[in-house]
Amino acid sequence: MNIKLHTPKSLKNGSGMSSLKQFLLSLFATTVSIALTFGTAAVIDHHKQQKAKREIVMMVMYDMYNSLQSVEEVDANIRKLIEGQRQIAEDPAKFDEVVRGRMALVLSTDYTETVERVFSSSIETINTVGNVLFTENVADFYRERKMYNETVCDSLMAKIVRESPYSSLKGTLDLDIMMEALMSNAIRYDMRYRYAQCQQMMNVTDKEIAAYRKQRALMEKSSLDYEAAEDSARNEVIDIVKATEEAKKKLKLE
Repeated sequence: MNIKLHTPKSLKNGSGMSSLKQFLLSLFATTVSIALTFGTAAVIDHHKQQKAKREIVMMVMYDMYNSLQSVEEVDANIRKLIEGQRQIAEDPAKFDEVVRGRMALVLSTDYTETVERVFSSSIETINTVGNVLFTENVADFYRERKMYNETVCDSLMAKIVRESPYSSLKGTLDLDIMMEALMSNAIRYDMRYRYAQCQQMMNVTDKEIAAYRKQRALMEKSSLDYEAAEDSARNEVIDIVKATEEAKKKLKLE
């Protein structure tokens, strides 16, 4: 027995139901196309935003790391000064040896405020990061960095310049740097805490920091190589001009 299936007249081409069906299918296809287009654009925008966020975070973390390393160096040198005073007090014969070893110690921080200005002055940058606690911790870190420079480095250097302590045994032993040493220790620990907090908040590992530092070192080396090549080319031109002028003098041309 053969059974034939017939398309209902209402769905045959040309019927009202067929036109409605085609319209609905077209509408569905258009809706899906729009959703895919905007969905894909949203995904791409999100990816770009996340990439920009990570780049900003790594830039700030790198700046914080370098600042902290500079502070750690100054703090270690302040401890060496105090230890030197103890050694001289216990054995004055070591005065010349100890003073010579302490004169070249670095007692000033080495950093620039470029990243701080970029991060703090741009609301767009802060919005891109999108983490209020991270922003607050970074701001606190930079305030503490400035405080360290003023209350420790500037204060200590002002005392050394004013008192010239290393010109005599008595002056070296009378140099009072206890307050600077205590401030250095306290601020340094606060800065280390802020740095660790930021690392944890943004899931930045020590390995990532090291890789970023290596990348920046290569970039800086390339920049220095370019500057050296530029200097070499400029000096070469100057040497040629000088040689030409000297040759002209020997010719005694009128």
